[in-house]
Amino acid sequence: MKISTDLLKAPTASIPDVFDPTCSSRHALELIASKWAMLIISALEEGPMRNAALMRRLGDVSQKMLTQTLKELERNGLVIREDKKTVPPHVEYSLSAVGNSLSETLLVLDRWAETHFGALDAARERYDAERGK
Repeated sequence: MKISTDLLKAPTASIPDVFDPTCSSRHALELIASKWAMLIISALEEGPMRNAALMRRLGDVSQKMLTQTLKELERNGLVIREDKKTVPPHVEYSLSAVGNSLSETLLVLDRWAETHFGALDAARERYDAERGK
């Protein structure tokens, strides 16, 4: 039986498109669109941090949410968890190379939010006032 050479060719990779519901790039957007993921990545840009230091830096994150988000960021290769294997336990989190490249992009978004939050607050107040909220 002769096998067609067409069957032996590797499938052509499709061009990534965030507007395609089947594209994995949507998972990347979903991962980083979380407020906590963005803040953790931005905080770790300052250098490795322990859990308690991250909690203090983020302010109002719960331990459960911090742990959950760190695990998801580690699972997706954005954060590196280093267990120092000491007693008491000493675990540090840092950005991977991919996480570092993302932190550069998020820094621009952080500055945008810090610059424009006043305009957003005013627009929300106008909107709510016009609708009797």
